[in-house]
Amino acid sequence: MESEMTARLIYLSLLLAAVAGWVFAEYRTRLGLALRTALAWGMIFVGVMAGYGLWQDIRGNVLAIQQVTGDRIEVPRAGDGHFYLTLQIDGKEVRFMVDTGATNVVLSRDDARRLGIHAESLAFIGEATTANGPVRTARVHLADVRLGDWHDAGVPAYVTEGRMDGSLLGMDYLRLYQMEIAGDRLSLTRRE
Repeated sequence: MESEMTARLIYLSLLLAAVAGWVFAEYRTRLGLALRTALAWGMIFVGVMAGYGLWQDIRGNVLAIQQVTGDRIEVPRAGDGHFYLTLQIDGKEVRFMVDTGATNVVLSRDDARRLGIHAESLAFIGEATTANGPVRTARVHLADVRLGDWHDAGVPAYVTEGRMDGSLLGMDYLRLYQMEIAGDRLSLTRRE
């Protein structure tokens, strides 16, 4: 182990000497410019490291990430005023807008396609009334749905024929949880 560390130090020393030699040869008559350039790159490096460190602290507020704490799931309100939950469906993450005004779980065509559900093979024989008017729907079953530590099989859902920006998590699924909104946080606890 000691010889490996010595070899690494020798390699890094040679690399540093080569870079320093190039800088000296390139800037030998302009050492002030070399120092300013080195300081500028040093400040850029420090700024990137500080930004990365701050991002770790603020990303929960920016991205509204759900947190599992014991038997509860908590999610902050997103910037658009809605709550979003990410569920694992058949091993793939799907982001849903929590919609207590929706009766069913509704998948966008894009999310359905990611889950291997091909809209072309579905029978759009149902109809749902939305804020944008009636839309035709096709019923599907989600084999494996996970939220935190909870697992459900055979969850009914619908794929709409209309255009949706994202999927909706309606009361068919949300009724399995006790929901509480306090300020800008939604808490979910599984009903027994």
